[in-house]
Amino acid sequence: MFGLPLPAAIGIIIGAFALIVFIIGYLKAPPDTAYIISGLGKKRILIGKAGWRVPFFERVDKLSLKVMQVDVKTSEAVPTNEFINVSVDGVANIKVSSDPELLKRAAETLLGMSKAELVSLVTQVLEGNMREIVGSVGLKEMVQDRQGVAKKITENVVPDMEKLGIEVVNFNIQNFKDNAGTIENMGIDNVEQIRKNAQIAKANAQRDIAIATANAQEEANAIKVQADKKIAEQNAELAVQQAEMQVRADTKKAEADAAYNIQQENQRKTIEITKANADIARREKETEIAEREIAIAERKLDAEVRKQADAMKYQAEKEAEADLIRRQRDADAKAYEAIKEAEARKAEAEALRFAMEQEAEGIRAKGLAEAEAIEKKAEAQKKMGEASIIEMYLEALPEVVRNAAAPLAQTDKIVMYGDGNSTKVVKDVMNSASQIIEGMKESTGIDLQALLTGIVAGKVAGGSTCECPAETPEVTAPEAD
Repeated sequence: MFGLPLPAAIGIIIGAFALIVFIIGYLKAPPDTAYIISGLGKKRILIGKAGWRVPFFERVDKLSLKVMQVDVKTSEAVPTNEFINVSVDGVANIKVSSDPELLKRAAETLLGMSKAELVSLVTQVLEGNMREIVGSVGLKEMVQDRQGVAKKITENVVPDMEKLGIEVVNFNIQNFKDNAGTIENMGIDNVEQIRKNAQIAKANAQRDIAIATANAQEEANAIKVQADKKIAEQNAELAVQQAEMQVRADTKKAEADAAYNIQQENQRKTIEITKANADIARREKETEIAEREIAIAERKLDAEVRKQADAMKYQAEKEAEADLIRRQRDADAKAYEAIKEAEARKAEAEALRFAMEQEAEGIRAKGLAEAEAIEKKAEAQKKMGEASIIEMYLEALPEVVRNAAAPLAQTDKIVMYGDGNSTKVVKDVMNSASQIIEGMKESTGIDLQALLTGIVAGKVAGGSTCECPAETPEVTAPEAD
């Protein structure tokens, strides 16, 4: 297929088939419709959500959950408990219930039924229940309490509706009617009764008004008499009180005149005392003011002096702080220099220690080399015997002569008297060398001359010539004057 391998083509075909099956079986139920899926296993119901059914094996049925209005009218007059034939006209709003249990019942009883068939079925059930309730109540109750009668009808019809899976949203009675005109006559009787009651109420009201008016006039007259009596009594009391008040006023006036004189004298004394006290207070105040001025002046002077002292103290503190900072910086610099110098000395000491260690190592190596050379030389001397000793002696002899002549080399001038000359000087040097050889003989017990003589004799006796290295010391005689 299009050049694809067989497994890939089969996979594409299977995928496409699965997609088609999924699309065919995909369902999405609206919130006002119940999708009832049946055919395999348990029945499923979808309301307002998506789902999936197995194509060709499961079917989908729909039940509308919308509210339906049903007009309920009695087909013929229904007698009340008072045996009055009444025709009732009502209206109900119903719907298939969304409750799962009721919805299952609706699926069993209403599935496949058209809306007209459903309305007809519900109308018959409602009419039967309405006839039952109307026959159990009176006409007056029915007319005066429509809501109560409608509630009774609703409560009576709910169990029957639940068996069908239907929910009664509400039920209202719109009209009552009887062919004998009983309801109309009840209305006329009520009107006349209301009119009668109104006239009685009016007469009672007029009577009550007349009684209330007379009572009010009587009460008003009594109140007026009582008021006049109280006014007269109050006038008499007022006259008595006025007379008493006049006597008290005259007495008070006399007392006031006397008191005025006394008060005037006391006032004069008080004025004089007050004046004297005022003078004293004024003087005290002046003294206090003067003291305050002095105190203010002292505080001002003290403030100026303190301010100057504070300024000087602040300056001294700042100078001390600056000096302290300078000293700290100098100390830090000296400490830094000391640290650097200590580090330099430490580095120098370490270098010196390293050099000494190297020198010691060199000396040690040199000593080891010299010791090894001496050891080898000793072994050689041991093998060579006296010849080696003579060789060593001959090697050391020029150094001995040189050391003997060294004092003469340090001499700028030699003054000799008598038979002195350069030959004599050389002879003295050689004598010094001979004395050194003699000292060597005495200290080591080795007689160099005897050794040389023996060696030479041995060589002569053996017919061989000894070629021994000899080094003649070069002695530079100082200039003789």
